[in-house]
Amino acid sequence: MREIVFDTETTGLDNKVDRIIEIGGVELWNHIPTGKTYHQYIRPAGRKVDPAAFDVHGISDADLMDKPLFEEICDAFLDFFSGARLIAHNAGFDIGFLNAELGRVGQPPIEPSRVVDTLAMARRKFPMAPASLDALCSRFSIDTGRREKHGALLDSELLADVYIELIGGRQSSLGLSMKADDDLSDDLGGQVSVGPRPTPLSPRLTGDEAARHLAFVKTLGDEALWWRHLPREDSEGVATAAE
Repeated sequence: MREIVFDTETTGLDNKVDRIIEIGGVELWNHIPTGKTYHQYIRPAGRKVDPAAFDVHGISDADLMDKPLFEEICDAFLDFFSGARLIAHNAGFDIGFLNAELGRVGQPPIEPSRVVDTLAMARRKFPMAPASLDALCSRFSIDTGRREKHGALLDSELLADVYIELIGGRQSSLGLSMKADDDLSDDLGGQVSVGPRPTPLSPRLTGDEAARHLAFVKTLGDEALWWRHLPREDSEGVATAAE
């Protein structure tokens, strides 16, 4: 399953008038980072960066003067993000801004069914505990030493680590657990049951070894634990199965 853990930085808090100025994304495949990332600064047409927003991300109007407009990067953005489940912290904020930008260029909005909010996941998993990205990085011992200010790509990389921990830790990325379904009300860490092999492996015991083992078990008496795993009624069963 392909997922994009992403973040945005904006000129302010109101998606009706404020604009996206940075998008970052990290690709996961079955919860494993692939090394593919997306990062883009964007010039906000007709909108200045609010001083309070600048204090958070440190991106100034001067930094954005030579950057492309959203309409100029939209195709590349969609190419990277299309078809993937989208993971964000406080996802309603980021998706609200992305859908506003997409609407301005005549593109359809991102469907809510594609979105996972790690803030909501954290609040379910750790009720009453701090659930900011910094707090979760601290909880999971994720290094934030590079994070002097918010940045879309760096925050996406940190959030990818947090997300993997929220769904069960690194074992999930090794295939020991996977998402059981697409129900976003779940914690997305359902275990996959492993049934018996369709075709049993070939036995490694020879027929003679199996027969000698059966003879030994018979000397242990009727209460021997081996009889729980060995069909007593068929004294040749083991040798037959092993051949």
